[in-house]
Amino acid sequence: MRRGDRLFELIEILRRARQPISASAIASELEVCKRTVYRDVAALIAQRVPIRGEAGVGYVLEAGFHMPPLMLTQDEIEAAVLGAQWVRTRGEPDMQRAAESLVAKIEAIEAIAPGDLHSFFARPATGVAPVDPPEEILCSSEIRAAIRRQKKIRLEYGDDRGEITDRIIWPLLLGYRDQGRIIAAWCELREGFRYFRTERIKRAKILEESVPRRLDLLRAEWHVAMAEERQNFSTSELEGAFHPPSEED
Repeated sequence: MRRGDRLFELIEILRRARQPISASAIASELEVCKRTVYRDVAALIAQRVPIRGEAGVGYVLEAGFHMPPLMLTQDEIEAAVLGAQWVRTRGEPDMQRAAESLVAKIEAIEAIAPGDLHSFFARPATGVAPVDPPEEILCSSEIRAAIRRQKKIRLEYGDDRGEITDRIIWPLLLGYRDQGRIIAAWCELREGFRYFRTERIKRAKILEESVPRRLDLLRAEWHVAMAEERQNFSTSELEGAFHPPSEED
């Protein structure tokens, strides 16, 4: 068993024990010697895991301790760090701070990680190229807050022809691309689900008026509508392949 897995199992043994448990009992369950248990307990205490031990009595894990979900495989760590790196390069200060905090928490696994993970952060196998942040009237943190609070947004929106329309939307999801972002929303003007590119928003205001539908139900309807749109698009492509347009078309 890898050391990181063993430390996790040791905490689980202490967590489910209803009374102090001896080093001998722990060693028997983990199939290691008592000396290994002593070293592992000392390593966990050094990482501020609240373990109390008394000679001749045993070890106790103090109530209320929760093991952070950091017992990950190398591929899982790499995926998480790669995602955090991507977020960190998108030009959003609040998300950049959150990504840096996430990486710092993942790095904490090094103290109890198996040996093959010790050099991961020093020599990462993946990386993300930075991009120029898009020019946006409405910052992404405001959009995310509106989605979480289920508030409507009023937009002055420019289409690909340069025409400006006034919209009130019910935001569902903020999608990220390398260049810019897209809001998936219900549009009151079009009476349907639409996508809005944030760089085309000329003016915006978060309204105090709440979206009149539960977000989970609205998202379910959006998924159905998008599935139907994809099906219609695939069907039209297939028909076009067998029935090419006439000259009049």
